[in-house]
Order: sequence, then structure tokens, then C-alpha cells
Amino acid sequence: MTIKDVAVKAGVSTATASRVLSKHPSTSPAARNAVEQAVAELGFRPNAQARSLRKTTTQTIGLLLPDIRNPFFADLAHAVEQRARDFGYVTLFGNANENMEQQERYFDVMLSQRVDGLIAAPQGDRAGLVGILESGLPTVFVDRVIEGTGVPSISPDNRTGIRAAVAHLTGLGHRRIGYIAGPQSTSTGRERLQAYQEAIAASPADASPELVYLGDFQAASGAAGAHALLDLPDAPTALLAADSLMSIGAIGVCNERGISIGSEVAFVGYDDIEAFTLLNPALTVIAHDVDAMGRGAVEMLVDVLAGEPAQSRVLPSRLIIRGSTPELLEEVGP
Repeated sequence: MTIKDVAVKAGVSTATASRVLSKHPSTSPAARNAVEQAVAELGFRPNAQARSLRKTTTQTIGLLLPDIRNPFFADLAHAVEQRARDFGYVTLFGNANENMEQQERYFDVMLSQRVDGLIAAPQGDRAGLVGILESGLPTVFVDRVIEGTGVPSISPDNRTGIRAAVAHLTGLGHRRIGYIAGPQSTSTGRERLQAYQEAIAASPADASPELVYLGDFQAASGAAGAHALLDLPDAPTALLAADSLMSIGAIGVCNERGISIGSEVAFVGYDDIEAFTLLNPALTVIAHDVDAMGRGAVEMLVDVLAGEPAQSRVLPSRLIIRGSTPELLEEVGP
């Protein structure tokens, strides 16, 4: 009989069963009860090696990101890894791929690897994080937050940049501003859409619901959003995308359709990634200090690990105006 038999009987993963049997603190009461009952029913006896697992720190931290293909998160990972090294920690990376199931699997992996703490940009709601929250693993949220968890976080100001972008575009004369929104299962997706809607409502721009396309922070949804918006009978004269990957997808569609960004349609992207400065014209963007966010997340986690109080922080955003948003010409459109 093996620990795998116990895991099957208890209805948990092998990693969870192993943590319970090794008395690892990062296990939920429900998991402990299920495993202990399975052990009693099966008469399983863990070997001495399992009982003597070290209870020391591993000097590793976990970093779980939504999509490592996103240049913003790649820069965030670099900032976290470099700052973690300053404190003597090695970083274990996980890619959730904007998928709840994959996120949960990586949470389990982080626990099984006995990381000392976790930095995560989460998706979903509190119910989807019960395992990690009940484990007691020191955790900090970065970029995204989930209310009601009590987890300290460092996140961007999602409202100021969106409002500045809408004000900039309406100031140039745009009244039909198409918005490609992020998934509403994330705090960033929800907050940025709400900021857009509030800014549009307070401006002379058209507040028609048809000007909003709900994407998923993936390039393909940015492309789909651009197609849908540009195919409207009264197409928008400006596009605003809620993250860098969706910006990339939408820019690709404009190029494929021969629509000149900056002269036929204005465009505001999200995150000041290097590629956007190399476009012709360079892209107007809503920017955050990703390095400060990554470094701050590590410093916050180190405080949590030391038992010090950690205060959540919101970092400022700003609009960087470049050539993709010139003054409105008399005839603008695809």
C-alpha cells in the first residue's frame, strides 16, 4: 500500500496526502480529516522517511502569474526574481494561463514544494482560493486582488489611467471610443471596465454598449474585439484595449485590414512595454511601474514571513501620449 492509495481514498491529491502525513502546516482541516480517516480505514503506516521530513525553511518563494506570454508579466517576474535574490530566496514560477483549474494545480504544486511564501496574481473569487487561504501559507497578491481574503496586496491604480485616456481622446474630438475589456473574473478587468464606463458617462462621448467588447486578456480576444468594433455600422474612431496582449491582437487586425493607426483610427494600449515604443507611430499607453510592483511584492512578502504587519498598496498609473493618438481629422474611420 502506498500514499497514492491513501490519496485516492481521501479524495485528495498525492501531494496533499503527503503534506498531511508529514505534518506540514499548509493543509486545510478538511484535508487533514479526510486523509486521517483514510489512513485509519486502510491501516496505512507512513515510513520513517516521511515522518522525518525537515521542518525548516526552503529559502524558496512561489510566483504564480496569469500568463507568462504577456510582456507585462514577464517584466514583473524578472523584477520579483531579482529582488527575491537580494533576500536570499530562489523563485519557483508557475503559469496559470488565465485558467482557474491550472491556477489551482499550481497552488497545490507550490504547497507540495514547501515554498516559504507565495506571490500570486489571482483570478476568480475567494471560493476558488479556499485551499491556499486555509493552508496558512504566507501570501501576497500582486497586480490583481481578491476582496475579503485579508491577503495584503500591491496593485495598480486601474482607474486613473483609463479616465485619463478617455479624457485625452474626447479632448481630441473622439465621440465613438471602442473599448476591449478584460475578463470580469479579475479585479483588473472589472475595475478598468467600470472606470471606462464612468469616464464615458461623464464625457460627451457615446455610451452605447455596442462599443464594449469583453475579452479575456489574450491576444486572440483583442483581435476578435477589434474585428467586432471595426465592423460596427458606425465604427469607433478610437480604440482602447485593457491590457498589452489584447492591444497586440487589436493592432494586428488594424494592420491586416490596412487601417492606419494614428491617421484612420486612434489607439491607446495598456502597459508601457518596449515593443509599443518601436511601432510607427509609437503607441499611446496607460503605464504602471512594473519594477516597483514586483520589488514591492517581494518586500511585502518578506515582512509577512517575518511576522511584521503588511499594508496593501496601490501604485499610480499614468497616460503616456505618443503618435497613435493625434488630433482628430475631419474624416476618420476604417
